[in-house]
Amino acid sequence: MGLDDKIKNAAEDLTGKAKEAWGKATDNERLEAEGQAEQSKANVKKAGENVKDAFK
Repeated sequence: MGLDDKIKNAAEDLTGKAKEAWGKATDNERLEAEGQAEQSKANVKKAGENVKDAFK
């Protein structure tokens, strides 16, 4: 996994956490769900990159 991919995935995860927290704070279920989805997407990308790294 390249450093730039790690940074992008971490940024996406942090953005998702922020959206989720803001959604909870404002009782905005759509924003909260969007944040959770972004976090899941970042985790899937990270897992895929880890698999690729394991086979190198």
